[in-house]
Amino acid sequence: MSIAGLGAAKLVLFSALLVITAVFAAAWVRAVRRSRQSGGAFPTPIELLLGFVTNFFDTLGIGSFAPTTSFFKLRRMVPDERIPGTLNVGHAPPTVTQALIFIAIVSVGMATLTALIAASVAGAWLGAGFVSGLPRRKVQIGMGGALLVAAVLFTMTNLGLIPGGGDALSLQGWRFAAGVAGNFVLGALMTLGIGLYAPCMILVSLLGMNPIAAFPIMMGSCAFLMPVGSLRFIEKGSYAPRPALGLALGGIPGVLLAAFVVKSLPLTALRWLVVAVVLYAAVAMLRSARGEAGGEVIPASSPPAAP
Repeated sequence: MSIAGLGAAKLVLFSALLVITAVFAAAWVRAVRRSRQSGGAFPTPIELLLGFVTNFFDTLGIGSFAPTTSFFKLRRMVPDERIPGTLNVGHAPPTVTQALIFIAIVSVGMATLTALIAASVAGAWLGAGFVSGLPRRKVQIGMGGALLVAAVLFTMTNLGLIPGGGDALSLQGWRFAAGVAGNFVLGALMTLGIGLYAPCMILVSLLGMNPIAAFPIMMGSCAFLMPVGSLRFIEKGSYAPRPALGLALGGIPGVLLAAFVVKSLPLTALRWLVVAVVLYAAVAMLRSARGEAGGEVIPASSPPAAP
């Protein structure tokens, strides 16, 4: 699509997104330099591959937070208390790429799109400030619960229980207010590790919107809220720099491949696999929290020692 075809409103939205992303990127670079992580901190092949795979399927609607969390937990790559920050910081650049693509190609009311995005950003800013200061055990409990919610949402999708929606491309009246309030809550929960895609799809469908309209809304919301929320995680050092960089560098090619080459896949079987993996991670996270409460150190909650 040409620049002229985007329209003035979308150009303003794109410009704002690029400015926010630039501020986020500059803060991330400064933090890496301050912590002397730049030397020898290039991601491992497995971290790059994780970013590629999770963001490839994220672009097709699977979501990236729950699968990434499950892999982190399985491989003990990131301490539990740093997983929310690592997810938000690392997946932010690929999600910005998704948003630029889907906002350009999918028609949706600009007032609705802008308001829901702004609400999610406000929720993320408040949520990140809270989550980044939580102690380890509370993060474990919160993420364990978040993963259980994700498993339920994946199961609902597989069983066809998610509402089909209507044909509206914008919200009016009380539905507009409900959408703004709902996306504010989803933005806050996103910082704890509850992916926004499936809940946002349910929200807009319940409000009578065409489900295709969920794609620019949910991707645009995440693209704005993740860099904003990530600033709080970066400021407090509540993330793992190298895995986050792996998610970012590996993720952008995954997005481009999914959006422009593959475009769609039969994903039901994969979603059932994700349900199983996410349930495993939820149990492991809650087990770690239980061990923390009893003074027991659960090996799965910490990364392995360096060789």
